[in-house]
Amino acid sequence: MVVGATGAMGSVITERLARTGYRVVAVARSADELEKLATSSDRIVPCVADIGSDDAVDTIRSSLDGPVRLALFAAGLPVRGSADSIEPSALALAANIKVAGTVRLLHAVRDHLRTGSSFVAIAGSLGAEPGPLDAGPGTANAALFNLMRQISKLYGPKGVVTHTIAPGPIDTPRLRSLVETQAGESERSVEDVWADYRAKTSLGRLPTLDEIAWLVETLLAPEAAVLHGATLAADGGVRHSLL
Repeated sequence: MVVGATGAMGSVITERLARTGYRVVAVARSADELEKLATSSDRIVPCVADIGSDDAVDTIRSSLDGPVRLALFAAGLPVRGSADSIEPSALALAANIKVAGTVRLLHAVRDHLRTGSSFVAIAGSLGAEPGPLDAGPGTANAALFNLMRQISKLYGPKGVVTHTIAPGPIDTPRLRSLVETQAGESERSVEDVWADYRAKTSLGRLPTLDEIAWLVETLLAPEAAVLHGATLAADGGVRHSLL
């Protein structure tokens, strides 16, 4: 199951898992976008639900008819701005999507989790090392790190493996559009702004969506249990802390 399946990251992950041979319940708000996604594979099962609402629990639960091998929270955040500029209520919106949304997914699938099942959330490196303009994603992802650690302690003894993936900026159409906007606003070239993003990594480039999808698929291996409870920094070397 993939929540946020029609987003840039969620769609690539969903399609990769379907190609691998898994039946994937794809959860998103837009029925039209889900139908488009489902045309790529008959293994993709659309499930229209708003993970920002408690109603999503019953909707998602009703789409399940057997054990869940992987439940992945990959919904993004429509929130930007510094602590000076952000609307205070936007912080609650960010928490409702990232934190409460993850709990909704857990409540929806928990009766279908078995020994060897994986519960995975995609957070972000801003939760560990936020910049001055990252009040929403920084705060919400930090809370998600904490929540996933709690879930690891709660469900690990039940045989359910948990992982948190923390990407940094990813090379996506959305980010490229943002770079163009930033370049126009700052009267700099697109290449100069893009170079700023690359410079934050030690890899010299941004990770790709395919690489994040590969990581999710890899976590389905039984040996990935050794990473239970861990936060995996999939950011090309953006994080600078030693731990």
